[in-house]
Formats: sequence, C-alpha cells, structure tokens
Amino acid sequence: MAQVFPTKSNLMSTKKSLDLAKLGYDLLDRKRNILVHEMMQLIDKASKIQQEIDETYSKAYLALQRANVTLGMCAEFAQAIPVDESLDIDLRSVMGVELPVVTLGDEKLDMYYGLNSTNSQLDEAYLSFVQVKRMTAELAEIENSVYRLADAIKKTQKRANALDNIMIPQFTATIKYITEALEEKEREDFSRLKVIKRQKEEKES
Repeated sequence: MAQVFPTKSNLMSTKKSLDLAKLGYDLLDRKRNILVHEMMQLIDKASKIQQEIDETYSKAYLALQRANVTLGMCAEFAQAIPVDESLDIDLRSVMGVELPVVTLGDEKLDMYYGLNSTNSQLDEAYLSFVQVKRMTAELAEIENSVYRLADAIKKTQKRANALDNIMIPQFTATIKYITEALEEKEREDFSRLKVIKRQKEEKES
C-alpha cells in the first residue's frame, strides 16, 4: 500500500476511487458473463453446423462417386461452374467486441453443364457442394467469433481480477489506515484540549 497522508480530503478521494473500482468490477463482471453466454451459444451452434457439414459432405461425395462411375470423370463438368466471388464480411459488436458477419450473395442455381450428357447424380453432388459452401461460410463466421470472444473474455477476466484482487483491497486498506490515523489524531486533540482546559482551570483557581 502506497503511503498516503491521512487527511479528510484524501479519505474522501480514496473512498470515491474505491466506489469507482467496485463499479468497474461489476461492469466487467457483467460484460464477462454476457460474452461467455454469447460464446457458449455459438459453440453449440458450431457443433450442429459441423455435424450438418459432415453429413452433407458424405452425401455430396457419394453422389459424385456415383456420377464418376456412370459418366466417367466429372472434372470438365466442374470447370463449367463459375467461381463464386460473392463472399462479403461485415462486423457486429457485442459489448465492444467486433465479431465478423460472413454472407454469401444469392446464388442462381443454374445447371452450367449440358443436361443431355449428365445425370441426376451429378446434379445432387453439385447442389450438395453448394449447400456445404454456405454452411462452411457460416461455420467460419462462428469459429472466428468464438476465438475473438474467448480472447475478450480472457482480457476482461484479467482486468476484473486486477480490480478485485489488487485495486479494491489497496483502496480498502488505505481507507482503513486514513480513518484510524484521523481517529487517533482526534483522540490526541481531545486529550490535549482536556489538558489545556484543566491547566486553565487550575490557573483560575
């Protein structure tokens, strides 16, 4: 504890600092709880999407395998499908933490390859991979958000611990020291006044 001169103004100032530290801790604790709640929701969502992606991938590769068997290698059909460049990344704020919002533009599901030379297995593979692409973009958004939230929670916890374990005890100890010093000074002043009064009474008598 840094030595503080025991005055009433320093006592009032330290009490104000203590109140601010307690308020800061309460706000940080509330922020941490909100961020943890948000992160847990996203983790649950990510788990479900990952399962859906795995199932859709299995479906897509099975359909592609069947298309390869019935049509031969489908690489030239795949080359006919244009590259999707509609990916867009924006940001949203949760308690001051910037989280990504990943979106894909509305895609027109045209059949870019000739229908006469293909079959429904290739169509199923194509549509399944389109679905996987959208879910992967959503999963990337969630995983990045979870990483950012976890980092923010760690920093918030560190600041809250600093207030709770260092600053608040220091201010409390300083208030105790100043209060006791002022009370001791008041007792000394009172005793001194009693002595002066007694000496005065003795002189008068």
